[in-house]
Formats: sequence, C-alpha cells, structure tokens
Amino acid sequence: MDLYFSQHFGVSEEVLEEYGAFDLSIVSDLPLFVDPFLLFNSEKPEYQELHAEILRYLKFLRSKADIQLDPNLINSLYRFKEVKQNWFGFTLLGNGGSGLGPVFAKSLHDSLGHVLGNFGSESITSSSHLEKLALIKPGVGRDNISDFTTNLIKEFLLEYTQEFARTRLSEDQTETFAVTRARFNYDTETWETRKYLLPKLNDDFLILTPADILTRDDTWISHSDMIKGFEKLPEAIPDGELRAQIDNYFRKQLGKKPTAKERAEAARRTIMAFPDLIDYYIKEKEDSGESAVAVSAEKVEDTRAVLVEQLKRVVADLEAKSDFYEKPWSSLDEARARVGLFKDYVENQDGYKLINRNGKPFSREDEVQLFFGVMWCSTDFDVNREPNNGRGPVDFKVSFGAGDKSLIEFKLASNSALKRNLEKQVEIYEKANKTSQSLKVIICYTKSDEAKVQRVLKELKLTDNPAIVVIDARNDNKPSASKA
Repeated sequence: MDLYFSQHFGVSEEVLEEYGAFDLSIVSDLPLFVDPFLLFNSEKPEYQELHAEILRYLKFLRSKADIQLDPNLINSLYRFKEVKQNWFGFTLLGNGGSGLGPVFAKSLHDSLGHVLGNFGSESITSSSHLEKLALIKPGVGRDNISDFTTNLIKEFLLEYTQEFARTRLSEDQTETFAVTRARFNYDTETWETRKYLLPKLNDDFLILTPADILTRDDTWISHSDMIKGFEKLPEAIPDGELRAQIDNYFRKQLGKKPTAKERAEAARRTIMAFPDLIDYYIKEKEDSGESAVAVSAEKVEDTRAVLVEQLKRVVADLEAKSDFYEKPWSSLDEARARVGLFKDYVENQDGYKLINRNGKPFSREDEVQLFFGVMWCSTDFDVNREPNNGRGPVDFKVSFGAGDKSLIEFKLASNSALKRNLEKQVEIYEKANKTSQSLKVIICYTKSDEAKVQRVLKELKLTDNPAIVVIDARNDNKPSASKA
C-alpha cells in the first residue's frame, strides 16, 4: 500500500532528500507546517526574498487598513483556502483543513490599522514579522500563520515542485494544472491563475515543500512561548523606570498565591498595556535564530522517523502478517474488528516496538491516532477523523449510511483526565452523533499505566465492558515474536 510520495511515484527517499523536499503523505496530513521565521533567518537568498514578499503583501494590506473595504474585496485579499495539496496540517485520514476564515481576516485587517500600525517601520526589531499578529490577537495560531505563509509563497512552492516533476518524474505521473491564486499582481491588485506541470494524484495535484522551512508544534515566535517566558522580558528593556512600571503593573494583577493560569493572564494583560514588550520578545527570538533552525530540523527529523518511516513499517508488517486490509466488515463490527487487529498487532506481533517514539511512550494521543488512522486507508466505510458536532471532536467516526454510525475514542492511560473522559466524554459524543455505538481504546505503556486503568475501570464498574479495549504497548513484559 502506498502511503507516501516516494512510494506512489517510485522515487527513492535519497532523491527527495537530495532535492531537499519532505516525503509527504498521500493519505493523511502530517503535523508539520511552514514557519515564516525560518525564511527570515535563512542564509538562502531565495528564502529571504520569500520573507520580503510576505512583508510586501502585508504592507500592501496595511495601505488598505483605513479604508472601508467591500466584504467581497476583504474575502479576496485576506481570506485564503488551505493549500491542501502539500498534505501538512492537523487533519487525519485526509487533507481537508478549514483555511483562513472571517475571524482571521477581521483580526488582520483591524490589527494592521491599529496595533500593527507601525508594521514595516519597527525600531526595536531588525524586521517585521507576520507572527506578531498571533502575539496580539487571541485565536490566531500556528495553523493560521502557516496557512497564510503557505499561500503567500505558493508560487515558489509550485515552481519548486514543477522543477522536480520535469526532471525526475515520467510523463504519465504528471499533468498540467491551472492553479488559482498562484501569484498576486500588484498592478491590478488581484490574484492570478497560472499553469504548472505537477505530480498528479487522482484528479488533483501535489505540492512538495522544502524540509528546511518546516517545523512542528509551534512557530519560533509564538504566543505561548512569549507568555511562558514573560518574566524575563522586562530585563531586555534598557529604560529602568519603564522596567519598574511593567513589574509593578504585573504584580498588581496577581493575588497572594496565583495559579499558573492567573500568572499567564496577568502576563497577557501586562503585554497589552505595554506593547513594546512584544517587540522586545521578537528581538530576543531574532537574536537566537540559529536555535530555531536546529530545533525545527530536529522536530522535522523526528516526524520523518516516527510518522513516516515507522508508519511504513507498520503497514508493511500488517500486510505481511494478516488480511487486515482485505476484510469486509459492517459498522460496529468494522470498528471492533479493526481495533481488535490493532490490539493483536501491538501485543502479539512486535507492533509495540513501532507504536512509540524511539522506544519511549508517545506523550500525545494524536500520534497514536495517526498510526491507527492509516489502517483505515482501504475500506468501503466512511471514516472521519475528529468530526466536530458542536460538543467537541471525537477521534474517529465510522459510518455506512446515515443510520449506521460507530465512534472510536483513543486515550493514553497516562492522560490525567482518563477517568472523567470514560465517565462523561463519549456519552456526550454519542448523543451529538445520534448513535449509541462506540469503543474506547486505552493505550498502556507501563506497568503503572495498567494498574491505573484497572483501578479506574473498577471504580466506574466498567471492568468487563466490551466497549472498552485496553492495549498493552509495554516493552518490558513480552518476548520478541522472533524468539517466542
């Protein structure tokens, strides 16, 4: 089964690596995204030019900030669809993200007219940065910044992919596509459609991305990082009186024994009261830019090793050891059978060696879910990852027609909210999805995990409940299958 670009097009990983491109998935988004800081900080002239072009477009938007724009023009200039053809983001079992909607558009338009009014003429930092918007406006996160960046460098990515397609792929693997919003024309102030020869996947095209502009988890300049390191920020301000004012304002926001949440809120209020702190934070991140390159490279390599190479091995293992991808099922039976085969693979066929990060337990449930998710690549059922019905997202919904739905919820035993989730969460999801069929899958990596799960199940009187599947992914209690 082909999961990745290299497999589908018969291109060696070495060829992709030599070209500098990341081996993208063709069945599910990978949790990577473009960080604009890596363009700014790069020694490559072409990347620096891309960052300059991003700033040029933002300055163009700023020139419109004081104008009452027609809503349709705001849609054209500020709102972008996700560039789904690069297969990066937070969608499992597919590549359909939400893109940049009206909230982002309004936040950017308003900010450029007010709090970002000095955009392009900052005196503290060495450059302007798109990420500054995420530091100021709540609800603007890494996915918004990445989507905006990817759209603004789309022409470069298309030309980068076209060059690979022309020199390394066969004629029957490519097609000429008319790509909308490929380039912005500053004379007409409109987005242009252009044609490119690109790798084809079914009826769509694929876009390759250089690995050295990708990161994971968060951008180098981020709101969470700024808040976490807030108490060090005033030290960077040369004006002693201003430092004292900032410290006094911050302390006044705190009670006698502030919680971490209260300290974070006090930091946010202080930053809004003294917005120069934002520029001093960005200046500190600029000065430590070399670390950004090293940290991002490590994260991308970890993603490649764990969510590319290990997933390939898992699927190859399952194809060799079972008829996992050939069995026809029906709704709850389908869900239960797939979970059962996944459990058997992990516990009895050395799968536990792969469902982890280099021998250490996964600390994030979405990583386990990605491993389970690729096992639905061949099915006649409609399988949705995290469908949100207004009451929060469930991990997987399996359905065959409107009346046959089953839910699958994954939890790590180490999750501190495990008991509450088992007690309440899936019941809420079932009601929202109008079904009473669900499975709860719990992954245990240690002996203490197993003890905790047994204790929780006993307390909730769920010990023998067939809707709960506990998977033993420990590496200290089973011999290798090759030695058994």
